[in-house]
Amino acid sequence: MENQQGKFGFTQFAETWNGRLAMMGFVIGLATEFLTGQGILSQIGLM
Repeated sequence: MENQQGKFGFTQFAETWNGRLAMMGFVIGLATEFLTGQGILSQIGLM
């Protein structure tokens, strides 16, 4: 059987946490836009 170990840190544990944190960031970004009425680019001064 082949070695199931990931390369360069791409393990199941790391990818699971990466996905969870990405989903949290997306939801927080949407909530911030909803509460402030401004997009992310407006909030950081790029538009």
